[in-house]
Amino acid sequence: METSISERALHEECGVFGIYDSTGKTDMVPAVYSALYALQHRGQESCGIAVNVDGVLSGYRDLGLAGEVFTPEVLDSLPAGAKMASGHVRYATAGQCTRSNAQPMIVHHCKGGMALCHNGNLTNAYNLRHGLEMSGCIFHGTSDSEVIAYLITHNRLRTPSIEDAVCETMKELKGAYSLVIMSATKLIAARDPHGFRPLCIGELPGGTGYAFASESCALDAVGARLLRDVEPGEVVVVNREGLRSIRTLCGTQPHTLCVFEYIYFARPDSVVEGTCVHEARKQAGRFLAQSHPVEADVVIGAPDSGLDAALGYAQESGIPYGVGFIKNKYIGRTFIQNSQAVRESTVRIKLNAVPSVVSGKRVVLVDDSIVRGTTSAHTIKLLREAGAKEVHYRISAPPFAHPCYFGTDIPDEKQLIATGHTVDEINALVGSDTLGFLSIDEVQRLAPASRCGYCVGCFTGDYPVPPPGKTMEAFFSKPLSESKSGKML
Repeated sequence: METSISERALHEECGVFGIYDSTGKTDMVPAVYSALYALQHRGQESCGIAVNVDGVLSGYRDLGLAGEVFTPEVLDSLPAGAKMASGHVRYATAGQCTRSNAQPMIVHHCKGGMALCHNGNLTNAYNLRHGLEMSGCIFHGTSDSEVIAYLITHNRLRTPSIEDAVCETMKELKGAYSLVIMSATKLIAARDPHGFRPLCIGELPGGTGYAFASESCALDAVGARLLRDVEPGEVVVVNREGLRSIRTLCGTQPHTLCVFEYIYFARPDSVVEGTCVHEARKQAGRFLAQSHPVEADVVIGAPDSGLDAALGYAQESGIPYGVGFIKNKYIGRTFIQNSQAVRESTVRIKLNAVPSVVSGKRVVLVDDSIVRGTTSAHTIKLLREAGAKEVHYRISAPPFAHPCYFGTDIPDEKQLIATGHTVDEINALVGSDTLGFLSIDEVQRLAPASRCGYCVGCFTGDYPVPPPGKTMEAFFSKPLSESKSGKML
């Protein structure tokens, strides 16, 4: 087992947002900024805002968190008077962490401008980019999102509208994509036919317009009312005439939402496919209590995504729920770890056990996943050092045994502790007294009211779309050198 303490938490690629107000009364820049804050958990490497003022697209994007990138001076520099705007937060799973990969990606073309936001991973990005390069296209970044932008632009040359170009492009794409696209006159949302990644529609107060977002919590941030999810394969167009739907590709593929949206990625207050994420996580805890019962004195959750499942476990088992950890919310992503001693202390600085809750007690610790196992081992060690008599580890997901190709940075099988180890062996490696995982059947029953299927390929190796033969990384042998200074697009 790898012993480095630098194991990362799982990350998703990004969050997308778009807003249209036919009256122009919404102050677009603060609205998108608020939405990006609500979606910050979906991506912390870069962010951007694009605005549309009388058909002219402009914006700002850079590496960093929303609060770092969008200083008061930057926000004031963005043009006022927009009726449309879009925003994006990114975590790089395909393509490097450089400013050229930040979004919204603004394209200027004789057929009209476009600002594109993308969440997901294409499985045929390598082949598509190779074909585009051989036809003379020049790429500025390393992400598959730029491939989508080029294809839409190419298809726009032979179609009557940008929504038709989007529909034609979707026929060429394979894999996961939730898109928000802003043109000179329209705001468009599109979701891949499998519906891997979430995308929802909200109505602005007074019915003056609409917003699209990766999660409903971003709609809440701008005062919009959740209407529904964009259906898999659907293209939704908003302009001054209202909202309309193109459903040509709907129902062409099984609906396979990434089940990890319920387990980990989405914010607990978000509603995904008609189910509150908080309730789905509590259901995971109830399943764990039923299938992996144990005699214990207190149930605690690993902050933050383990807390809801821990509450469900406590309610189902009758074991009291307690707050066993305090998480330091002031440790930024730039915290310097320049020595092994500092790296070792980082876990204690970020997370600390509460001795009065766990000392001398049999503890059930509920967490969302075990990836490499190093963070799990150190978390359990913290409980032992705080006086826990027993630690019974419960995981609200099945064991990760396979990589993800659809927008989640689950590493390759060589780095996954569940690959090549039994549950008993994992239990011994992380130092718990007992260990229990959610089953494949249980994880697919977390949100029965949602009436959708799920992608569970990272658990089973059975993917809805064949894995790529080559990934985008095959194009690049050296990382790009990139200045971190932002500038207007």
